[in-house]
Amino acid sequence: MLNRRLFLASAAAALVTGCVSSQRTGQIAGPGYPADGLGRAVRISPEYLQMYRAMPEEPYPIPAVDLSKIDPVYYRQLVTYAAPEPAGTIIVDTPNRFLYLTMEGGQAMRYGVGIGREGFAWGGRARIARKAAWPKWTPPAEMIDRQPELEKYRNGMPPGLDNPLGARALYIFEGNRDTLYRLHGTSETLSIGKAVSSGCVRLLQQDIIDLYNRVPNGTPIVVRQA
Repeated sequence: MLNRRLFLASAAAALVTGCVSSQRTGQIAGPGYPADGLGRAVRISPEYLQMYRAMPEEPYPIPAVDLSKIDPVYYRQLVTYAAPEPAGTIIVDTPNRFLYLTMEGGQAMRYGVGIGREGFAWGGRARIARKAAWPKWTPPAEMIDRQPELEKYRNGMPPGLDNPLGARALYIFEGNRDTLYRLHGTSETLSIGKAVSSGCVRLLQQDIIDLYNRVPNGTPIVVRQA
């Protein structure tokens, strides 16, 4: 009986500790909160609910993000980040699925991203040469060769939530050469934190809009593969 009491006490303590340590990253809560994949209610900070709110003011209204479908570590947040790059540099940490925008004082705005699946990833140093809101998407010829169903978009797919580039796109150039890789928005919430795209770096629609508003053309970008 004593052992059982000790076990229950230890379990209760562990549960409380888990709730406290996960305050920033969501926790089991009462009714009225989004449910996770196991049907449990998840407490989401009002800060994040506002950050990932619906955006009906956009030309193509963006729905709110179901944050219960994303590991909270990938929510946008200001973090301490020691980087050798100057402030105002975009750094894509491919292995860990993060994008950092470096800031003064050893800080950075960090975003969760989805990256290119194996065989399509790109890395190196380049710059953002162009920014576009609700861009048209034109698949490269080699992509059309791999996926003939994309032939109808050879001259471009109109903008919208179904467009693979989403609400905003930042175009990556090496010198004057278009790498054909982009930072862009996505409505595929479950892809954040995973390697799924054809090489491009995808952010939640609300996050790419935030990043788009923070960086000018000419912003340096470093994509790290390891």
